This record gives sequence, C-alpha cells and structure tokens, in this order.
Amino acid sequence: MEKIKKVGMGLVAGIICGLFASGGGLILVPAFLYLLKKEDKIARGTAVCCILPMVVTSSIFYYQENYINWKIGFLCAIGGILGGILGAKLLKKIPTIYVRILFSLFLFYVSLKMLF
Repeated sequence: MEKIKKVGMGLVAGIICGLFASGGGLILVPAFLYLLKKEDKIARGTAVCCILPMVVTSSIFYYQENYINWKIGFLCAIGGILGGILGAKLLKKIPTIYVRILFSLFLFYVSLKMLF
C-alpha cells in the first residue's frame, strides 16, 4: 500500500508538471512532509531527485509540439543551475520554520499573480 501511495504522489506530480510546467516541489514537498511524514530537508531533497525525470519526460512532449524557446530555456537554465547551488547551500543554514514560511509566501504570491 505504501508503494501505491508513493507512485500515486508521483503520478499527480507528473500530471501537474506536464500540464502546468510545475509540480515537483509544489506537489511532492507537501506530500512528503504530510503524507509520508518525512523531515523537511529530506522532503525537499527527494522532491528535487524526482523532478528531473518528470521534467525530461514532459520536455520531450513539449519539444514535439514545438513549445520550447531554446534561447530563453538555456539562459534560464544557467541561472537555474547557479540558483540551485545557492538554494541548496542556503537550505542548510536557514531554520526549517523560515523555509516553510518563505515557501508558503511564495505560493501565495504566485497564486495571486496567476489570478490577477
């Protein structure tokens, strides 16, 4: 049953990733925290590990439909690599409660921007 729950979480995250180009962290981090009762840093690290296969798979389908602007993608990827390094280093230094607050504020802000 536990394996089915984990595959189900991945399925939902994958659908969200393919549909909205998002989902790894937005779906999996809370799922790992609250459904699997994992510690924050383990939840975030495991979510990052799961994101790559979802992104590669979704990218194949986006590529087939010619939905990728390669110039923007590569430039953002450079920033994303640097930001990923910085974010992972910051995660070790920032107390968990502040990371949760920042994550929640980010989700709230993005939600509002999407609506208005």
